[in-house]
Formats: sequence, C-alpha cells, structure tokens
Amino acid sequence: MTFLRRNVMLSRSRKFGRYPGARWVNCASGTIQRSIALLVLLSLLHPSRALAVNPDLDTVLTGSRQRIEKLDYRVTGRLTRVEGNGKRTSYKFVAKAHWFPDGLRLLSEISGPGSEKTSLLLHMTVSGHVTIEAVLPGEEAASVLPFERWNDPIVGADFSYEDMVESQFFWKNQTLLAPEKYGARDCFVLKSISGSQDRTYYDSVTSWIDSGILYPVHVVKTLRGTGQQKEFIYYGLRKIGGVWSATQVEAKLQGKPGSSILVIEAGSGKANLGRKDFDISPSSAQQRK
Repeated sequence: MTFLRRNVMLSRSRKFGRYPGARWVNCASGTIQRSIALLVLLSLLHPSRALAVNPDLDTVLTGSRQRIEKLDYRVTGRLTRVEGNGKRTSYKFVAKAHWFPDGLRLLSEISGPGSEKTSLLLHMTVSGHVTIEAVLPGEEAASVLPFERWNDPIVGADFSYEDMVESQFFWKNQTLLAPEKYGARDCFVLKSISGSQDRTYYDSVTSWIDSGILYPVHVVKTLRGTGQQKEFIYYGLRKIGGVWSATQVEAKLQGKPGSSILVIEAGSGKANLGRKDFDISPSSAQQRK
C-alpha cells in the first residue's frame, strides 16, 4: 500500500509539473503571434514606415517625397534632341507644377519649330498613381492618354510622357544600396522597384541622390520586359526659395545614338498657383496668352 501511494503521488506530481509549463509555452506563443500580427497590420497601414527600418532609407524617402510635395513653380526653357551626327532640333518648353491636397499637377507645353504644339497635364496622387491628359498636334481637345502610349517619346526626344514626373519615389518597394560617389558628390543610392499596382513601363529606377541636399544627380531607369536602360544626368543644381532644382537634365536611351537635353532658362520657385492654372483646354491656353 505504501508503494502504491508513492506511485500515485509521483504520477500526480508529474502531471501537475507538465501543465504549468504548457500554459507558459502557450502564453509565449500567443504573445509572439500577436506581435507578428501587429507588425503586419502596421505595415499595411503605413507601408513607407515599415520599409524605412533603415534610418538612411527613411531620410532619403522622406526628403525626396517632401521635395515633390512642396513644388509650386513656373519655368520656361527648351527641349533639344541631339542626333548621333550632331544635328540639333529644339522645341520651346513651358511648364508649371503645384502640389494640391489630392497630389501633384504638372502642365507643360512643347512647341515645335513650326506651329505644332503638344500640351500635357499629369496628375500624380500621394500613392504614386499617375494619369495623363494630352492635346497632341492636330487635335483640338484634351483626352486621356492611354497607358499604351506612356512610353512614347515626346516630340521624338528621349523623354517619354511618363518621365515628366518622379512617381518612383512613391512606390511601395524601396531599397537603399551601398552609398557611392557620383563625380565629386557623396550619394545615397536608392533602388525603387515597381509592383503590380504601379502603372509604369519601368521595372526599377535607381537614383543617385546627393546626401547633402537630397536631390538626384543621376538616375537609371530599366524598362519592363526588355531590360533596356535609360539614363538621366542632372546638371547645374541650385537652390531657389529654399527648393533645390536642376537647370539642365540630359536623357540617353541605351543603344540609341545621341541624347536629349531639357534646359530651364527662367522661372519662379514660388508661383502661388491654383487649380485654375491647370486647365488644359485650348480655349484656356488662348485666354492665358
């Protein structure tokens, strides 16, 4: 009987010894699962914050987005296509942009050597979603430019319609590569990768961004499907009214001789623009003259 009693007591002690441990494991597992669920929820609500675990990445993204979100300018200049044999064709370029509560609006007009003119109105939301309206040569009214034409060259230049805005900084997938020098400038190297939700012809955009002023000095865009690359070089960086800008941008398409150069000759960085300034209809353009 004594032996039996001792066995019963040992059996009971083992049972009671297991259950507290099991309860602790279940409690720890539940805490981990809740923590993971919270992180997932935060990443869905604030994708840019979830991506920016690297403080330098957060700095680059915040600085690049805020620069665009402060735009309010008018500029005039010229767009020149330089052929491989040195022949140049120049177009008059006029543009204005302003960031409104619903995103960026950019209206530009490119006038050819003759009387033909191309008018473009681009709208980009805070999520990087872009729409484009255009009045092309020979057309009398504005219409939405179909996505199939976004990669078409503007007046034969190396700039496409899509290249007129920097939507890549608002894509969800952002990676900071190892810092590099571009010329004499110390640069952050940001790789922006497009997702299925992004309307773009580019797989990725890699930007060399001056670490002191957070303005791009060199950008390489890789086209979807073909892997062909387009290079952009920014010259004459200057700060006007607290905002950095480039006086000249050169675009080169891999495998295509020559390049295209956009030169800004005059403008205002604080234009105080309103919605009425972004009417693309031809009648409004005549009234503004």
